[in-house]
Amino acid sequence: MKLESSTITSIQLAWAQILGVPPEALEIEGNRVYREKDDSALLMFVSLFGTGILVGPSWAKEAAQNLTDTELASHAKLMEISAPYGGQALGEAELYYCDTAPPAPSLRPTASRQQEHAIALENICLPDDSAEVGLSEMESTFVLLSDCNNGPQPLAGAGYDIWEGKLAHLGVLTAPEKRQSGFGSNAVAIAMEQAMNCGLIPQWRARTDNTASIRTALRAGFEYVGTQTSVILEA
Repeated sequence: MKLESSTITSIQLAWAQILGVPPEALEIEGNRVYREKDDSALLMFVSLFGTGILVGPSWAKEAAQNLTDTELASHAKLMEISAPYGGQALGEAELYYCDTAPPAPSLRPTASRQQEHAIALENICLPDDSAEVGLSEMESTFVLLSDCNNGPQPLAGAGYDIWEGKLAHLGVLTAPEKRQSGFGSNAVAIAMEQAMNCGLIPQWRARTDNTASIRTALRAGFEYVGTQTSVILEA
């Protein structure tokens, strides 16, 4: 399964807007694009469809001249070159996209779009997991609920924020006791369907060490297209 050329163009355009670089610069595979931003709070390297983009102060551009894209995609390498400038760890992630209809949900519990149900789900999950996803703060959320004597209980939820009017940046959160039950994948399928109905391209970002998140993306039909690696710079 491959992404349509129009999808690729839209992804490149969105990221060009996010990173502040000319869109045409991202169309050349194997190209290296630099954006010098001396007041940047981040040093970021993004790789998309074989094109690398580095955004950060001038010293970062100088340090990157003799490094490969593979090296710059490494969080350890960005930490190394930013250490003299107060670089602090942020993360290394993989980027995935999809432009085909998601698999039909095998389970069809009630789906709520109310923020209170997203908050209820966050409250029963580990704080770090809830903070990473940020489900209750997303623009659109879909929380699967079970029926029980104590009222509706959250099983899993997915949602998205809209990036540059083109991308639906997805996240998913599953109640600890409901993991590996299919509810998370079902919530993702619902969010993907809604996003695509709105003309958006679903985007999935997973930490490189989060194998469960990567498996969820692949099961949902996402295609790997590159990486995003960032460090925080000293103010």
